[in-house]
Amino acid sequence: TYFTLQGFSHLDVPQVFLFVGILLMFLITMTGNFLIIIVATAHPALHTPMYYFLKNLAFIEICFTLDIVPKMLVDLLLETKVISFSACALQLSLVILLISSECFLLGAMAYDRCLAICHPLHYVVRMNRSVCFHVVVTCWIAGIAPSVGLTSWLFSFPFCGSREVEHFFCDIAPLLDLACSDTHLLKLHLFMATVAIVWIPFALTAASYVQITHTILQMPSAEGRRKAFSTCAAHLVVVTLFYSTAGLVHFKSSLWASRRKLVALSYTVVTPMLNPIIYSLRNTEVRRALRKTFGRR
Repeated sequence: TYFTLQGFSHLDVPQVFLFVGILLMFLITMTGNFLIIIVATAHPALHTPMYYFLKNLAFIEICFTLDIVPKMLVDLLLETKVISFSACALQLSLVILLISSECFLLGAMAYDRCLAICHPLHYVVRMNRSVCFHVVVTCWIAGIAPSVGLTSWLFSFPFCGSREVEHFFCDIAPLLDLACSDTHLLKLHLFMATVAIVWIPFALTAASYVQITHTILQMPSAEGRRKAFSTCAAHLVVVTLFYSTAGLVHFKSSLWASRRKLVALSYTVVTPMLNPIIYSLRNTEVRRALRKTFGRR
């Protein structure tokens, strides 16, 4: 009826220090992403496809953080880190849904930048409000099938013996280690789902940036090249952070098993905190909108 999350009990660092550090990052994450949503909604200058996608990315980061970090903070202060069977299944399904949606959304954002830089004359027609809405809805829907399917399949297995999950949240790889049935078929479907969810959007993103780079290099003026690159620099940094952590740990779970917790900590706590900071520092329009918001208040 329950699992025990091992968390960071293997570390010699006092748990209260981890609690304070993670709590601080949690507060920065929530504040930064909520500010992105408020500013991009309140200022007409930011009512463009790029900021519409950015608002949805911030919302995904908020949901992802709320799914994992509050429970982790509570466990850092308790000796018995227990999570119920149903709560574990719910947490895992949300993790799969949100990671899948973020992968597809990052790919859509790369395609948006590709259209804006490589085909500026057709950009308004190809990326209008209706198209943006349907793209975002598709990104969310694309994560439902793997979320429901993989979670239901995994939790249909019997879990015999130890109920200790070697992680600080319910992730699919450590839960698979506890199943006492033959999981080869599930692992095969998990691999295929990971390829579809992680590497197809990654291929779209990489192809978009190849075309963006080719177009930028053909621009005659250095100022034009700088402005064109600045519009996608923040997104490129965010994509790099995401795929170097979440993408790798889910694609090569066995390879990263010994460092799974530290890598997972980076994409569950650090990356959601850095994303709004990156977009604020690298984007003049966001900084200007933030100054207007705070100045008005």
